[in-house]
Amino acid sequence: MGHTLCICSRGTLTIDNKRYLFIQKLGEGGFSYVDLVEGLQDGHFYALKRILCHEQQDQDEAQREADMHRLFQHPNILRLEAYCLTERGSKQEAWLLLPFFKKGTLWNEVEGLKDKGNFLSEDQILLLLLGICRGLEAIHAKGYAHRDLKPTNILLGDDGQPVLMDLGSMNQARIQVEGSRQALALQDWAAQRCTISYRAPELFSVQSHCLIDERTDIWSLGCVLYAMMFGEGPYDMVFQKGDSVALAVQNQLSIPQNPRHSPALRQLLASMMTVDPQCRPHTSLLLSQLESLQPTAPDQHTTHI
Repeated sequence: MGHTLCICSRGTLTIDNKRYLFIQKLGEGGFSYVDLVEGLQDGHFYALKRILCHEQQDQDEAQREADMHRLFQHPNILRLEAYCLTERGSKQEAWLLLPFFKKGTLWNEVEGLKDKGNFLSEDQILLLLLGICRGLEAIHAKGYAHRDLKPTNILLGDDGQPVLMDLGSMNQARIQVEGSRQALALQDWAAQRCTISYRAPELFSVQSHCLIDERTDIWSLGCVLYAMMFGEGPYDMVFQKGDSVALAVQNQLSIPQNPRHSPALRQLLASMMTVDPQCRPHTSLLLSQLESLQPTAPDQHTTHI
């Protein structure tokens, strides 16, 4: 969808015959930029992700990211509004037009509370975790894994619903590794695409003959849960201090005692942070546990983050 793009005048552009006004830059990464734009027909705000494509492989990966978005029509997975490839000067850029979330990411929320000496309540954590898990279940059901789940890749809707984003690292859920060459290739891929302090132990040192499955996401989900509970990921400080995350994740995580958290929530976290991936739960089991733990207050559906 959409190979039509033109810069019509200063600050405006057209994608799929719809005009948008550039408002401001939102952020940038190594080879991508995100801008805030406004639809001139509908008045809605959008996030325009621009990926610099230096070679054909970059274009293929951007196309694949767009294809991953189009696989899903799910309230907990970010939808793609439009996609196009364009030439800007001597360079190619892939443009993904995405909904804009003014509340920002889960990390923005966690960090903002921490700066004030506060934390998410257990009820808020359980509601967020349920939505994130439902998004993951939808991804896993189609035979994929997210592979880069972290608080900065989870947006918050106006109603507080979590929405998974950045699907560029998604790949097949189950990878049968047969031989040291394939193991090393997967390990190198993970080093480039999976954020180190949220990366599952089995991706640091991939065995020559093993099965890597979607439960790498369950480990990452455990790290996200830890961040919601304690204001930072379990291995954030290890990384910041320059110590080895690869070594740290090989040991069973010690979960701090805190009266804010019930034994059930702590047990849920412990089950996700199991070093042996075969002992981690699948999303189906996590969802049944989470649904039974949800707050029972009559206003549970109107809880805002």
